[in-house]
Amino acid sequence: MGLIGSLFTGVAGLQSNAEALNVIGDNIANVNTIGFKGSKAVFSDVLSTSLDGDTSIQIGQGSQLQSVLQSFAQGAFESTSNALDLAVDGTGFFVVNNGTGNFYTRNGQFRLNDQGVVQSSTGETLQGFKITNGVTSSALTDIDLAGVQSSPQATTGFTLGANLNAASSGSTTFTSPVTIFNSVGSQVILSLTFTKATTGNTWTFAASPSQGTITSGGTGSVTFDTTGQLSSVNGGSIADLSIVINYSAANPPAATQTLNWDLVDSTGATNRKLTGFAAQSNNNSLVQDGFSTGTLLGLSTDSNGIISGLFNNGQSANLFQVALADFLAPVGLSRVGQNLFAESAQSGQPVIGAANTGGFGSILGSSLELSNVDLATEFVTMIQTQQAFQAAARVITVTDDLLTETVNLVR
Repeated sequence: MGLIGSLFTGVAGLQSNAEALNVIGDNIANVNTIGFKGSKAVFSDVLSTSLDGDTSIQIGQGSQLQSVLQSFAQGAFESTSNALDLAVDGTGFFVVNNGTGNFYTRNGQFRLNDQGVVQSSTGETLQGFKITNGVTSSALTDIDLAGVQSSPQATTGFTLGANLNAASSGSTTFTSPVTIFNSVGSQVILSLTFTKATTGNTWTFAASPSQGTITSGGTGSVTFDTTGQLSSVNGGSIADLSIVINYSAANPPAATQTLNWDLVDSTGATNRKLTGFAAQSNNNSLVQDGFSTGTLLGLSTDSNGIISGLFNNGQSANLFQVALADFLAPVGLSRVGQNLFAESAQSGQPVIGAANTGGFGSILGSSLELSNVDLATEFVTMIQTQQAFQAAARVITVTDDLLTETVNLVR
């Protein structure tokens, strides 16, 4: 093969190192790409030639780019103000769908689009598991937050904190407005009007709602002892009171509501919230367990990938759990651009699960994973590759000089 063979050996070196420079250039170009995973060029020698059939005398024919290995080492994290900016701390890929199939990414830059669907900046929809009444579905679906709202909860009980002036004269009245909610979320004001008896420290009461009609428990009396504490309800021992309101004629109508007026503690004695001291009558506290319907104000994501909604009625609810995918051989994934990977025969099939389960990592909300490319390492590798390229070029120029000398032998 002689000198001509060394020309092709030099060319092989030029080509393989040029391809390696492409890999390095791609890494450096994506140093600021969120979730990018750098690659490394892997070389191998070209099949050698044996002289005179002697295996002890084998001459190689240069190098070739054997493969490009993806590095899935963890990148650093950056905090953001967007609750839907997500990062995987550990193993796993976000699952996104473009309408034709699933793809996988470590880029967690997600946003709500104009239809309330959580999407990436390139339009793929984030996949997850829907949570309904605290139960997480096992079916993978689009994370769609359109029309999400907090359902109302009817008030079942209330505790009124008030003082009724023991020094008041007979027939003095005092009203305590109690705000409650019915089954359709309508706010109802239940007015409790207290009237002082002519003797003793006893007050009668009558309840009147702003909507609906009271069918039971709307009237009664409370008596206080010489220390101003509640000692009798309706002329008997201290007990909670039950008030029933019918909303069949209300607008809008609602289910019949039974309210528990909490007057006693766990021992059966007064809870000391309703008092009869010789001080100005006043309302000082109200605790009730109902609320109206609420619209979505904000979102948060915890380490398990659970997206929770905060509503304007003060309630919060778990809405979706972000899905993660893993592969037996992630280095075999196919790069399809825009920070997306596709399943391939070399990667194996995806295993779908949730954060902090099995071998999956955790999810960081309001965070992004940065590129794992190390610029210092890339520059050193680039210098090394440049020198190898120059050396391969030098092989060609030296061989050319030798060939010229060989031609000149016949002159």
